[in-house]
Amino acid sequence: MSIIRKIKEKDYGEVCKLMTSKEEFFLVCPRGTYPLTIEQIEELSKVRKELTVIEEGNKIIGFANLYDYKPMEFAFIGNVIIDINYRFKGLGKKLINHMSEAAFESQKLPEVRISVFNSNTRAMLLYSGMGFMPYDIESIIDSNGAKVALIHMNKMRG
Repeated sequence: MSIIRKIKEKDYGEVCKLMTSKEEFFLVCPRGTYPLTIEQIEELSKVRKELTVIEEGNKIIGFANLYDYKPMEFAFIGNVIIDINYRFKGLGKKLINHMSEAAFESQKLPEVRISVFNSNTRAMLLYSGMGFMPYDIESIIDSNGAKVALIHMNKMRG
């Protein structure tokens, strides 16, 4: 049984272990520096909202947060990651739903946004199936120096 809850300081080290490669890290934190460190999470906790984990037993198996928060307008769901051994079990969807509700209910926002790279077809289809619609495409240079598309999607409250 998985539990979604606010992150605690003692969880930071476990969250750092969720991203196992430079390529995966780029998909989750394109502007971050690999590997993810406790210090980076401490910095995130100062500028982001609703830092959230999924816990299974005593193991942290997922993480997400809200960023680029604009009061009364929108926030982005970011740093979405599920432990590789727990993927394809509906936990990503459960976490995205939780983060959307946090934006709409706790933060009282009319819109929530999420971004996904063009190569991450599964996530793009998941978000689309959850009611997120593309509204913009941004050109980004990936961890290998190649140009990729970052697709921005949004979902309105209601």
